[in-house]
Amino acid sequence: MENFKRKPLALVLIAAIALSAGAVAIFSSKSGAAPASGAGAAKPALTVTTALPQPLSLPVKLSANGSITAWQEAIIGSESNGLRLIEVRVNVGDKVKAGQVLAVFYEGSVQADTAQARASLLEAQANALDAADNAARARTLERSGALSAQQINQYNTAEQTAKARVEAAQAVLAAQQLRGRQTRVLAPDSGVISARSATLGAVVGAGTELFRMIRGGRLEWRAEVTSAELGRIQPGTPVTVTAASGAELRGRVRMVAPSVDPQTRAGLVYVDLPGSAGMASPAKAGMFARGEFELGTTAALTVPQPALVLRDGFSYVFRLNADQRISQLKVQTGRRVGDRVEITAGLAADTRVIVSGAGFLNDGDLVRVNDASTSNQPAAPASSAQIATN
Repeated sequence: MENFKRKPLALVLIAAIALSAGAVAIFSSKSGAAPASGAGAAKPALTVTTALPQPLSLPVKLSANGSITAWQEAIIGSESNGLRLIEVRVNVGDKVKAGQVLAVFYEGSVQADTAQARASLLEAQANALDAADNAARARTLERSGALSAQQINQYNTAEQTAKARVEAAQAVLAAQQLRGRQTRVLAPDSGVISARSATLGAVVGAGTELFRMIRGGRLEWRAEVTSAELGRIQPGTPVTVTAASGAELRGRVRMVAPSVDPQTRAGLVYVDLPGSAGMASPAKAGMFARGEFELGTTAALTVPQPALVLRDGFSYVFRLNADQRISQLKVQTGRRVGDRVEITAGLAADTRVIVSGAGFLNDGDLVRVNDASTSNQPAAPASSAQIATN
């Protein structure tokens, strides 16, 4: 009887628990519906800035390599033979002027030979004067018959022979005087001494090289340019040459070689360099240098450097779409000037691209634009004033 009374009580408790669980489930389902509707709205991945491509006039340059050499190099040698060098007045790197004395040979033997030649000339002149007097007297006796025609002819011949000996003696004296002047080695032109082989006390023969000189101190850059590019270079084209030391020199094309090397198919372009080849000059003869020929300017479409993203060996930019999402565009780049990069293909002039934060984005991302020109609205075609501002 007692067990029978307990069964209704247990049934009531079970029913109460079931009702409580149902209420909790209903309440939970209602309270979770609101967050679910809020989570459906996507959040921007990043706050970015944008810009329109900017047309600029960029310089066209042609790069080349070559060597710096002397414009013209003069070889200064000895004109005297068998004389001893007693004085050397210049060294490598010295600037000299035309006619300046560079070295001096001992002239004692030359002076003795000159004195002997002068004495021989005086003797020849005296003999010539005597022969002329004898010939003049013989001609006065020609009509009298005191002398035969053969004798008179002999006197005339002796006179002419004496005159010839005078001229020969004068030539010998002039040669010895020239040898005396050649004991002083003079600079044939103004320039810079680039090499010296003269040694004090050496006895050198005629034609022995004593010095080398860069004429006028002028240097030139001889650039090697392919035959396909030679036609783009004209005399007077400005050139920027960078020496091995890093110093930049401004020069101009003096001449383009009329022929090319049949082995390398490259031609030489001769570029005059400013300044002198002194010790203070950053350019030295024999130095390797690279340079750029300035061939004018052309129009180019450019974007800021941060807008360019390099991935997998290719260049990309991100286009801002009307729904504030971005699209990845593959582009081809060209010249770089400052913080701007030329886009040669893959981008239209009215396409607004992401600038800041481009490296952290992926194709299709939603972004928030913090741009005064866009005001969080889809990008519209920009005017020329807007392009200049961006």
